[in-house]
Amino acid sequence: MEQFFNKFFDSVSNLFSGSDEIPWCDRDVIHGCEKEVAEANKGDSDEHKSESIMRLSWALVHSRQPEDVQRGIAMLEASLANGSSPLHQREKLYLLAVGYFRTGEYSNCRHLVKQCLEIAPDWRQALTLKKTVEDKIAKDGFVGIGITASAVGLIAGGIVAALVRR
Repeated sequence: MEQFFNKFFDSVSNLFSGSDEIPWCDRDVIHGCEKEVAEANKGDSDEHKSESIMRLSWALVHSRQPEDVQRGIAMLEASLANGSSPLHQREKLYLLAVGYFRTGEYSNCRHLVKQCLEIAPDWRQALTLKKTVEDKIAKDGFVGIGITASAVGLIAGGIVAALVRR
């Protein structure tokens, strides 16, 4: 029984704290990845260029800075057009989903996670992101319902108060 209560209180605290399990990336990591991409563009193989761009994309969508996340999304959307293996496609879709999650575009995130899971149904990262985004959508729904109920209550109270005064 105690385990049930602990799990319940953990889920309630997570509901209000907004925590997620997606890692963050610091500016210094992004700067290092940018330097790596610049060096790779000076003559390395296409494979090395592609790998360094993927690392930079990962760092950008995991950033706390919205402009970095937007930059990462743009890079990933542009690279999706390039034909690549299903494994690379899955990685790009997942990182794009993380970017959309970070910007609050949860429906886009959920759609991309579903595409990832079509490619690799048992992929743990995508399953975790799917649960995280569904929890976030549910939480936002609860908050929206609460705000709506409060507004309706205030309006109804105002109407009742106006009628009582007459």
